[in-house]
Amino acid sequence: MLARLHRCGTGGTVNLLVLGGRSEIGLAIAKRLAPEKVVLAARPRPDQPGTGLDAEEQELRTAGAGTVARAEFDADAVGEHEELLTGLSQRHGPFDVVVLAFGILGDQERAEREAEHALAITHTDYVAQISVLTHLAKLLRAQGSGTMVVFSSVAGIRVRRANYVYGAAKAGLDGFANGLADALHGSGVRLLLVRPGYVHGRMAAAVDPAPFSSTPDQVAAATVTALRKGKRLVWVPPVLRLVFGMLRFVPQSIWRRMPR
Repeated sequence: MLARLHRCGTGGTVNLLVLGGRSEIGLAIAKRLAPEKVVLAARPRPDQPGTGLDAEEQELRTAGAGTVARAEFDADAVGEHEELLTGLSQRHGPFDVVVLAFGILGDQERAEREAEHALAITHTDYVAQISVLTHLAKLLRAQGSGTMVVFSSVAGIRVRRANYVYGAAKAGLDGFANGLADALHGSGVRLLLVRPGYVHGRMAAAVDPAPFSSTPDQVAAATVTALRKGKRLVWVPPVLRLVFGMLRFVPQSIWRRMPR
């Protein structure tokens, strides 16, 4: 599988599944890999027929992707994950790379007032991710190969008061992904954990940019490079690894006043 990844962009034969088919990062990864086949799985749009992914499909075809297929995927409908993923694998697999590109930022102030909103954030960013990863790990183990790409966040490395609901979900996901990566060791299946900082994109458009921020394409470039090198973990940008290594020593009295 690594050999196929090395050939991506030069006539490779990688099969790619993007869960969260409208994600800017997920699409940027797909464009860089230029796979033989890509499946975009996304929640249907109420104002458009089907999945409403015409623009995204055209982007990928222009970038050199071969076959582009679509599927309906509701991350929060965890009871449907197993049947959906099994069906996609049977129709379009085996998949070389599966990118989990779904998630929500939520509203911290609202989450502090409304438990339902706090639960909605953690359900999408943690519970739904665990469900997908568990079913995917089983499928990829059965085929004996494949890589899952999971997006954590520096927000989960040391949770800040300013966005502790989102940060807590990412902290849980980060820990789960690390444990799963260990459980997959020797199976032929890999997990790449990506820890980006602030990303300039639709999801964080209402949030003030933070230091060491990046763009979706920069995150995608680092992710694809890590895939080709067979890495297990990548920080985007790399300097954040050093920064957060030092930030863990900041006293809590100061840390609780840190912005998001």
